[in-house]
Amino acid sequence: MGVDSTLDDGHRSDRAAAVIAEATGGARHDVALVLGSGWGGAADLIGETVAALDNATIPGFPAATVAGHAATVRSVRLAPGKDGAERRALVFGTRRHYYDGRDTQAVAHPIRTAAAAGCRTLILTNGCGGLNPDWPPGTPVLIADHINLTGASPLQGASFVDLTDAYSPRLRALAREVDPGLAEGVYVQFPGPHYETPAEVRMAAILGGDLVGMSTALEVIAAREVGLEVLGISLVTNAAAGISAHPLSHEEVLDAGRAAAPRCARLLADIVARL
Repeated sequence: MGVDSTLDDGHRSDRAAAVIAEATGGARHDVALVLGSGWGGAADLIGETVAALDNATIPGFPAATVAGHAATVRSVRLAPGKDGAERRALVFGTRRHYYDGRDTQAVAHPIRTAAAAGCRTLILTNGCGGLNPDWPPGTPVLIADHINLTGASPLQGASFVDLTDAYSPRLRALAREVDPGLAEGVYVQFPGPHYETPAEVRMAAILGGDLVGMSTALEVIAAREVGLEVLGISLVTNAAAGISAHPLSHEEVLDAGRAAAPRCARLLADIVARL
């Protein structure tokens, strides 16, 4: 189902959240996860899937345009909270990429829908190129900050959102409790869909980047606008251009994701259990 252009994005998000609530039987959800390349197995470990919705049934949600992504939204029952109340997670099996149509509102729509559904925590994952030779393919890295090189923002008008702690220090500390060996780095979002050139990768390093990819930063901006606390984790699926000794390919990304899937899924499940 396409986006209704007669409604503003806030209304579309409310409508999408209402569809999710009715279809899942969950009046509210607590945490949302976006599963990028290599992270798909996490949904099976974090709890019991109560319902799985095809994206086509949710207003404004994307079809899967990337191999290895699933065009579904799962409602997953988590362990009860400290007060004994039921908790649920929304698990997005794919995302809208900026390169799909260069529409930042479409990129932000699932994030805003998660907030409208009651979520207060957002975990974003992705597969990316790594600039640090100490991080071979298969290495998960906490995102400490980002550099947005898309030249775009999902915000419109005088919406001055503070991004000083865009990636929650509290949630990053919690993730390191689960896995003290987790490294941290700065993620650089390029517009894509082409891979970065070696010169662009060198530029990213000069700017302070450690990871390069084609997602996440725009989603984080939208998340902070609606008050979501954000944790970002990248999976290094390949060495970036100019660092890698061979040409880049999406098949390499998929292979690295498959190899790292068990560790990534367990890491996410353990983090969610501590929320």
